Amino acid sequence: MPYFETHAHYTDRAFERDREALLAAFPNQGISAVIVPGVDVPSSEAALALAARFDHVFAAVGIHPEDCEGCGDADFAAIEALCAAPKAVAIGEIGLDYYWAENPPRDFQQEIFRRQLALAQRLDLPVIVHDREAHGDCLAIVKEFPQVRGVFHCYSGSPEMAEELVKGGWYLGFDGPITYKNARRAPEVIAAIPNERILLETDSPYLSPVPFRGKRNDSRNLPYIAAKVAEWKGLSVAEVCALTEANAKRLFFGK
Repeated sequence: MPYFETHAHYTDRAFERDREALLAAFPNQGISAVIVPGVDVPSSEAALALAARFDHVFAAVGIHPEDCEGCGDADFAAIEALCAAPKAVAIGEIGLDYYWAENPPRDFQQEIFRRQLALAQRLDLPVIVHDREAHGDCLAIVKEFPQVRGVFHCYSGSPEMAEELVKGGWYLGFDGPITYKNARRAPEVIAAIPNERILLETDSPYLSPVPFRGKRNDSRNLPYIAAKVAEWKGLSVAEVCALTEANAKRLFFGK
């Protein structure tokens, strides 16, 4: 059963000791592809470097809302240049994060988000959206760019917002938190959206699923997430693997 990992931060320092061995082993462990998103220019460059070394690894390039302080024209020029790389398949991780008080001001986050959505629209690339405690503003801003499509990664919004996003052509990514006991919205959201808009992700090294919560996460934990989606959708795990792989290929590769 091939798993398509749509969101894992293998440039993170948590993988310094075993990054190469971990990535090299994935094809023999049933992981067909991995997308590594950037959070700033250096990590986007690093993601592309990993993609260049492994056939099954691809990169997204972008500036995360937590990392956008001081971002200016030079950063956008660098991200646009990186988008031209053959294995740059999306602009991301971009979006809004209102959770941390020390994050850049909300209006500045929104400006950076809009500029990256405009870039995605101009280059006809999908986007990977980070939305934490900013559901209303994220939804309103993506609606300003009706030609842009992508995924709301680690989806945490309401079933109503999910339905609105799906109507607009968006995908939703699900990861470890759907296995937690307090995952009250997730069953309703997953039940409400069509199979053709679900993606699997881990957000490694963060958000490990049960039974590994609190430990470093990696893509080998995708089966736990797929099993929960399968349970709520009334499907087999093999069916979830097949449909989410097809969804990822459609969004990121246009296949």
